[in-house]
Amino acid sequence: MKPSNFVHLHLHTPYSLLDSSLRQDALFKRAAEFKMPAVAMTDHGNMFGAVEFYNGAKKHGLKPIIGCEVYVAPESRHDKKDKHELRDASYHLILLAQNETGYKNLIKLVTKGYMEGFYYKPRIDKELLAELSNGLIALSSCGRGEIAHNINKENIPRAIKIADQYRDIMGQGNFFLELQDHKMEYEERINKELVKIGDKLSIPLVATNNCHYLDREDFHAHETLLCLQTGKTMSDQYRMR
Repeated sequence: MKPSNFVHLHLHTPYSLLDSSLRQDALFKRAAEFKMPAVAMTDHGNMFGAVEFYNGAKKHGLKPIIGCEVYVAPESRHDKKDKHELRDASYHLILLAQNETGYKNLIKLVTKGYMEGFYYKPRIDKELLAELSNGLIALSSCGRGEIAHNINKENIPRAIKIADQYRDIMGQGNFFLELQDHKMEYEERINKELVKIGDKLSIPLVATNNCHYLDREDFHAHETLLCLQTGKTMSDQYRMR
């Protein structure tokens, strides 16, 4: 098999509790089989699997990229009131460590999310990110990212403003707009606007998969996990997917 230049930068392991069935050992074997050079770990709000992930990736000849899909408060992390009608009172954001400094800053951010910003989920805010952005790369995340959320709400000026804020916080070249295509109805609309915003603000784009399981056959097991997480049943057509 020819080496693949594609690297998964948005990936959840079972440490994304009740959200992912993607076991690390199976992931590394598959990535090595596809001759991928590296793979990232971006679990929801925690770094519980970081050491296991690092050692496992190295064992299989892969470069481990340690990251986290953090929860970002709409305003201050100290504000414990949901004034925005957001699920978990937060947006999603992918953070990836570029180096040791970034890894240490990511640890600090995740810790402060639990110690200072916990409300439904461990949350950081833009103020904290600005203080600890050195050595980190940020991706705009999925449909629950702040930019995508505003595009979905047809508030394009707000989406542009938020993208500009993240570019300023992270520094030019350290913030990417994330394009995903899982055949969800809303993704095509979001992607079109993200391309426009990227062109307007000179923000680079990156294509990712929001990985939660390994094989197509694992889809139903993942659906079951989501039902357990949200207290829904498989017969509920409006359940989280």
